[in-house]
Amino acid sequence: MRALLRRLGVYVLAAWVAITVSFLLPRVVPGNPVAGAVARASQSGNCNSQCVIAVEEQLGYNTHTSVWEQYVSYIGNLAHGDLGHSWSENAPVGSLILSYLPWTLGLLVIATTVSFVAGTAIGVLMAWRRGSWFEFVLPVATFFQALPYFFLALVLVLIFGQTGTLLKWFPSLFGYDIYAVTPGANLPYVQSVLSHAILPAVTVILASVAGFILAMRNQMVTTMDEDFVVVAEAKGLRARTVIWYAARNALLPVISNFTIAISLVVAGQILVEIVFNYPGIGFHLFDALGKLDYSLVQGIFVVITLIVLAANLLADVVYVMIDPRARQAA
Repeated sequence: MRALLRRLGVYVLAAWVAITVSFLLPRVVPGNPVAGAVARASQSGNCNSQCVIAVEEQLGYNTHTSVWEQYVSYIGNLAHGDLGHSWSENAPVGSLILSYLPWTLGLLVIATTVSFVAGTAIGVLMAWRRGSWFEFVLPVATFFQALPYFFLALVLVLIFGQTGTLLKWFPSLFGYDIYAVTPGANLPYVQSVLSHAILPAVTVILASVAGFILAMRNQMVTTMDEDFVVVAEAKGLRARTVIWYAARNALLPVISNFTIAISLVVAGQILVEIVFNYPGIGFHLFDALGKLDYSLVQGIFVVITLIVLAANLLADVVYVMIDPRARQAA
């Protein structure tokens, strides 16, 4: 428990730093979100001085107060779940992010789980069958990992996407068929969502699975030279049992490396969503940047940071639970 509390303190500090950076970033970059909102408001009529003040208070950019007062107000609003107001969508940022989040989390959980399970299993088999033809999988997977996420996504669209030029097997735009199905609890909508998620998920899996393969293979090679594995083989235990003993111990460092991998996967998935126009947080972050909607950018940045920190904390909890040495060291 002491180890988890110490790590929780580190994550709380990291969250505070990220929130502070998200507050300062829109105030130091070029562009004025208030001016953009005022220009939009002026399209339907004149926006006088009272209108400008109202827009500033709505967006949280009250230039008549100090930066410190704005920061205190920003933290207070966050504590109450208020992420601000989006002038480009004319809606609360919190409600917008809640509509984007299921798309991103669904794709992230599925792709990361598949890549972790598949990479771990392949790494175990490669270590057990060293020198066989099966090791050819590693350079192939490493090749895909070396490709940038957006480039790999573009190649898959070109080959397999319906908007490409070759096979045209899978849909490659949006999260579902926006022209043919109605969102809701109906079978055509679910089938459309699943089919549209294939190419984005495959992109993330191909780009991230090599890291898990390499980490598990290296740990398995080291673990198989340990005394308990040699003794298990000398006793004549079945190969399946020996592999299970070795894999259980080799898996611990891989889980600790998962905390680093999740950050890279989230960053890459943002680019994947942009390529496929997938209606997740990454695509709407790119769209909000183009519109200079800093309130929405700020809210998305905070949510992405908290998601990554929560995933890292969950991995740490799992690591402490399955490794007694971590609890004893604490």
